[in-house]
Amino acid sequence: MIKPNQGESPATIVSSPSESFINRRKVISTLGLASTALCASTVPSAAWFWKDDDDIPVVKVNSSSGRSRSLNNAAGEFPEEWVRLQGRNLKGYASYINSLKLKNISTHDVISAHAKQRGTVWNCLPPRQWWKRMGYTLKVVDRVSSTIKVPVKEIVSAYRCPKYNARCSGAKRRSWHQANVALDVKFHTSARTVTAHARSLRDRGLFKGGIGSYSSFTHIDTRGTNVNW
Repeated sequence: MIKPNQGESPATIVSSPSESFINRRKVISTLGLASTALCASTVPSAAWFWKDDDDIPVVKVNSSSGRSRSLNNAAGEFPEEWVRLQGRNLKGYASYINSLKLKNISTHDVISAHAKQRGTVWNCLPPRQWWKRMGYTLKVVDRVSSTIKVPVKEIVSAYRCPKYNARCSGAKRRSWHQANVALDVKFHTSARTVTAHARSLRDRGLFKGGIGSYSSFTHIDTRGTNVNW
């Protein structure tokens, strides 16, 4: 298993496709991640191999106003049982995603990826201490969307709690989805096109992470080391 951030420093990106990438030497001196300790009791079977928040790479983005969509569950947009299980976290998480000011990804898109059930097991929102981790990956995907000028169609998978992850066909026991740094995403274009552009941007220093090519979606994570499959 590749450990996150093995001596590698992720780069800073800007959301506008016309802006150039920031010099890496400047980036290294400005990057940092200040977060609280992990809540191991929330994800007992996954937290042990991400020792602390400093293992998670930072992608810093300048972005403007993003897509917005209200979360009106009165219209039945999310399963009532799932909403009840999330409690107060749902409103707080929605506020955090809104604060990212993503241009091509709505808060509804992100939350819908969590409101899923396999058998009797519901997925859930990530632990509050890990919320910022997904922000980095979302900004990378948002930049990919701006670059190829194609909107995001669906976030198939984001954070997966251990029990839910175990029910997902083909999911690894140590999946990076359990660390809340990975997205499986569909665009309104072929997955092959998305994968090619994502790898090109990563090779130019946009971020350090894994990119997986599948027939109908692309996996993108910000683990801190570059991996292809």
